[in-house]
Amino acid sequence: MRMSDHYHAHVYFEADQIEFASQLHRELAEQFGLVMGRIFSVPIGPHPKPMFQAIFETEQFAEVVIWLLHNRKGLDVLVHGVSGDDLHDHTELTLWLGKSHPLDLSVLN
Repeated sequence: MRMSDHYHAHVYFEADQIEFASQLHRELAEQFGLVMGRIFSVPIGPHPKPMFQAIFETEQFAEVVIWLLHNRKGLDVLVHGVSGDDLHDHTELTLWLGKSHPLDLSVLN
């Protein structure tokens, strides 16, 4: 089985939480120097809610995930590995902080 060489954290939010989500986006970039995806105000890809993505290396996993656990203030976060198989990554290599949400897996086939 191919191991993940890096990870994605998808931080989900509601429309009325976009200000806090934007703040969290900035703090992740500043705190860890992460590659940050843009903030989407509508669902995109397999993701059912507005979100942003943070990309981090395996060596940063514990530090980033623990930081998110303590600083997400009720936002739900999908963390998944990146192995090159999107379906596998979004179904088997997942960790949820907060509530899990059903993904639209049809776009990953």
